[in-house]
Amino acid sequence: MREGLRRWAPGLAALLAYRRGDLGPDLRAGLAVAAVAIPVGIAYAELAGFPPEVGLYSSVFPLVAYAIFGSSRQLVLGPDAATCAVIAAAVAPLAAGDGAAYAALSAQLALLTGIFCILARFLRLGVLADFLSRPILVGFMNGIAITIVLGQLAKITGIEGTGGHVLHATFNLVLRLGETHPPTLLIALGAFGLMIAGGRLIPVFPAAVLAMAGAALAVFLLGLDLFGVKTLGVVPAGLPGVMLVQLDPEALAALLPAAGGLALVSFTSMMLASRSFASKNGYEVDPDKDFAALGAANVISALTHGFAISGADSRTAMADAAGGRTHATALFAALAVALVLLFLTAPLRYVPVAALGAVLVMAGLSLVDLSTLRLIARADRAEAAISILATLGVVMLGATQGILVAVVLALLRFLHISARPRVEILGRVAGMPGFHSLSRHQSATAPHGLVIFRFNGPLVFFNAGHFRHALLAATSAEAGAPKAVILDLLPVTEVDVTGLFTLKEVSDTLRQHGIAFVGAGRQTEWRNWMVAHGFSPDVMAIHPTLRHAVEALAAADTDGTAFGEQHTSQVS
Repeated sequence: MREGLRRWAPGLAALLAYRRGDLGPDLRAGLAVAAVAIPVGIAYAELAGFPPEVGLYSSVFPLVAYAIFGSSRQLVLGPDAATCAVIAAAVAPLAAGDGAAYAALSAQLALLTGIFCILARFLRLGVLADFLSRPILVGFMNGIAITIVLGQLAKITGIEGTGGHVLHATFNLVLRLGETHPPTLLIALGAFGLMIAGGRLIPVFPAAVLAMAGAALAVFLLGLDLFGVKTLGVVPAGLPGVMLVQLDPEALAALLPAAGGLALVSFTSMMLASRSFASKNGYEVDPDKDFAALGAANVISALTHGFAISGADSRTAMADAAGGRTHATALFAALAVALVLLFLTAPLRYVPVAALGAVLVMAGLSLVDLSTLRLIARADRAEAAISILATLGVVMLGATQGILVAVVLALLRFLHISARPRVEILGRVAGMPGFHSLSRHQSATAPHGLVIFRFNGPLVFFNAGHFRHALLAATSAEAGAPKAVILDLLPVTEVDVTGLFTLKEVSDTLRQHGIAFVGAGRQTEWRNWMVAHGFSPDVMAIHPTLRHAVEALAAADTDGTAFGEQHTSQVS
């Protein structure tokens, strides 16, 4: 029983073994998380195109679902900037301004996203947590950040009628800056000021709460809503009911790709946060179980009038900083949000939309990661270029198509790395044992008459041509033809039929020019590969190590034996 719980509901298994000593820290951390989740949930609901209460609905039951099925003790789920941007981009064109259709389609999107995540768990696709490289993920999030910031300019200036593509809307807004509504802009600037000052003077207090409370108080005391300042209006009290989500066959063609993209991006970004805090607190998380937990949370969100959610970095960081120790932190946070929905929605009617815009701008700016981009650029300019392309893809094509751009970039990068593994020519370095790359050691010298060739990757159909070209080019680059070529087999982790054919062709070509071709390392493994594919083991002689190969070839050169011939039988 307990083993089954740990396998399918690790959070519940941990909660059943709950220690009373964790109650105080978890309760305090849960209240701290709720203090952040309430304003952020309302702001992200606005970003995704929902009424404020929907953001709170998405911050209650999904947290409970992850606390039961998830493996991370600190991770908190909820509305997320990237997922909200994708939701708006995917659903708005289909809903065509119909509020009821918008809610129904977003629920279908959340349900499909959850189903994809649960299926991925059974297919053991937790490895997808590593699919989007850090440069691509940084670029994608930078693009989301820029999109969010530009999308809030109309709210903080009070200029209406600037819809459409974010770049087009921004251009129109700049042309119409003279139409700025002064009270709205002042509210937004005041909210910015409260967040900046609060973050410096009272860093333990959530800056978003301070900004929204201050702005709402200003609207209430000064009657700014009578001067054209837009507010949230009446927020319905009470918890959401359970609804039946019916899939629209006509919308599936558009929703399925968006759901798949949401599942990938939300899981990848969630696991970055989950693994970071698990490492900090000395435990491991299970990606496959967390895939299912994310799926369950999205399904629950869809059934309780919410929208697609993901791991929430800011709320997870708050849970950890406030001392949260177990999954109960998320339960206490969900309970606090539920109490607000039941008893404290009345003051929310005075929160101005401009203040929400300011909160979202600050949230968007917090997503911008230029420092990591600079580190990437110093390490590899090609990776930095890929990161920037991911950013441009999101900004120019939108969040939904931006996911496709990120996936395509990830696939192209993988194919490039796999199809063009690094090749090296090895030699000796005085005072250092073994053999080392000539390109990395200026003092390295190749053994006389030998080319020691290293291919750092599997030898398969899509890189066999690269291998052949690079190896033959290395022999022709020598001053005078070498007497033998030694292939270092240790980095060649796999070989297919095409790779074996290529080896035979290379061996035949070299022998036609009087050049011996031998291997070093993986003797038994290579023999098995060749025999299993019907190749003769005498394609090349294989020595146990590079040192053995060099010494054997040197001895053969001394006694006049043709290079490699007497060692053919050493394949074992």
